[in-house]
Amino acid sequence: MTDSPPPAPARPRRTALALAVAALVYALDQVTKVLAVAHLEPGVRQPFVGELLQFHLIRNPGAAFSLATGSTWVFTVLALAVVVVALWLARRLRSTAWALAFGFLLAGAAGNLTDRLLRQPGFARGHVVDFLELPHWPIFNVADASICAAAVLIAVLSLRGVGLDGAREQGAARGAGEGSRA
Repeated sequence: MTDSPPPAPARPRRTALALAVAALVYALDQVTKVLAVAHLEPGVRQPFVGELLQFHLIRNPGAAFSLATGSTWVFTVLALAVVVVALWLARRLRSTAWALAFGFLLAGAAGNLTDRLLRQPGFARGHVVDFLELPHWPIFNVADASICAAAVLIAVLSLRGVGLDGAREQGAARGAGEGSRA
């Protein structure tokens, strides 16, 4: 009989962390959109941090760069699918980093989904409120920034071979330590 090392203790689920991050970022997105609509003149740039960051309120029926403006309903369905899949997968999270990624993804998708469902011109065709502008970049909102943060985290975790449970895949990220966790 060989002595094998005892199994590693199970890591606690991180679903609550993902949901807490999602709730906080979602609230920030919705509050900033309400403030933008109430205090900004549509189409007028207002410097915030000089030329680096400006407020510029627009209503976007499409995706980034206002692509596919005639397909608002498609983005509504996609955002709803992302929310459902993220919630379903969040039950399996045992990694803090993945919980943050899912929280950001869920908040961003839900924030823009809320606009598409509840804003003009109508249910499932609503235009997203965008109001943050950087030089040479499309106008965006907190939900969009959250989705981008999630994409970066997901890419890094995937490239490093970190699973939803926090364990690394065998052979991933040579030199980073076999079996290390995120």
